[in-house]
Amino acid sequence: MQAWSVRGTDWLLEARDEDMNTAHKKAALVLAVLLSFSLTVLAAEVPKVLPDPDGKPADMSKPVQVYILLGQSNMIGAGRIGGDKNGTLEHAVKTKKKYPYLVDDAGNWTERKDARYVRVMGSGTGKMRRGNNEWMSIKGGNIGPEFGIGHYVAHAVDAPVMILKSCTGNRSLGWDLLPPGSERYEVQEKDRKTGQMKTFVYAGYKDSPAKWEKGTEPKKIGWYAGMQYDGDTRNAKTVLAELEKHYPGAKKYEVAGFFFWQGDKDRYNAAHANRYEFNLVNFIKRLRKDFNAANAKFVVATLGQTKKDAGGNEGTILKAQLAVDGRTGKYPEFKGNVASVYSNPFCHGGASNGHYGGNAETYMDIGEAMGRAMVGLIETDGGSSR
Repeated sequence: MQAWSVRGTDWLLEARDEDMNTAHKKAALVLAVLLSFSLTVLAAEVPKVLPDPDGKPADMSKPVQVYILLGQSNMIGAGRIGGDKNGTLEHAVKTKKKYPYLVDDAGNWTERKDARYVRVMGSGTGKMRRGNNEWMSIKGGNIGPEFGIGHYVAHAVDAPVMILKSCTGNRSLGWDLLPPGSERYEVQEKDRKTGQMKTFVYAGYKDSPAKWEKGTEPKKIGWYAGMQYDGDTRNAKTVLAELEKHYPGAKKYEVAGFFFWQGDKDRYNAAHANRYEFNLVNFIKRLRKDFNAANAKFVVATLGQTKKDAGGNEGTILKAQLAVDGRTGKYPEFKGNVASVYSNPFCHGGASNGHYGGNAETYMDIGEAMGRAMVGLIETDGGSSR
């Protein structure tokens, strides 16, 4: 199937809680320790350099292990593939000799026969557009983190693997991806017109608009809170309902994990940033419920440009993304099944709102880190590995 291009901008559609602030402070020391050793621990558990794919198909008597990728534009991917110049994938592989598993001895892109890459997209609950549907191999003009993720997971898992990406650009967790069950909340903030402090009600799931002044009647718009969550999950379920079309010979599947790389849009809204941790916890729980996958692992990556000492909305979002890691102990139910990847060490310049300058190494390195984190969760759980 012909994949659509992700070049250009056509795919870029369109109160701080006191108890959460206190919890952040209490967790600060634990998070600092986590940042200092988490990547080292994972590096010891999984190979730093993968071997080339062996070209063998997976054991089709086992259910396809499905890993669903969600987020916004950087999860879609803007890493440039072609051209032998710094920042492209070809340059990284041919000149820098990075990611050797992506090419064979003849210099051709390798192809995994034990992993499928499937990509779909839609704006909200609108029509689903179908993209990639193939054995995992480098194609097209751009990449996201899926190849770093997919190669590490497929190497570790002794079963068929599907990397299923379902996301759209320019979407926030606090509005577009707000999970079902999310309730309204109130925030004190300045009115943009008058400059006076007022109380605003922020939308709960299926509310519209995104916010309104307390005591007034909300005037609905053509979008509702969680509309992208509904569309992205529906589209992923459509793929799974047509399993054999996307994984030839497959008869059954299990949703084994989720990957989430997002947060850019939320950093422009203080209320959404301050609510990010609350929403992320609910997002994880709701995805598992909606896909009937109570034991599915979850890996979240931070924004690449944000350092651990950052302030403002970006710092708040970073702390929220790190707080859900099961090793912090803040959410006991996430122990051994949720991992956070601190992406800054893997960022080769630029920022999330500029798609990291299209640097393919950023997308590959963050993807590999996410893949290693997932493998660490699988192995900790005693999962099957090669």
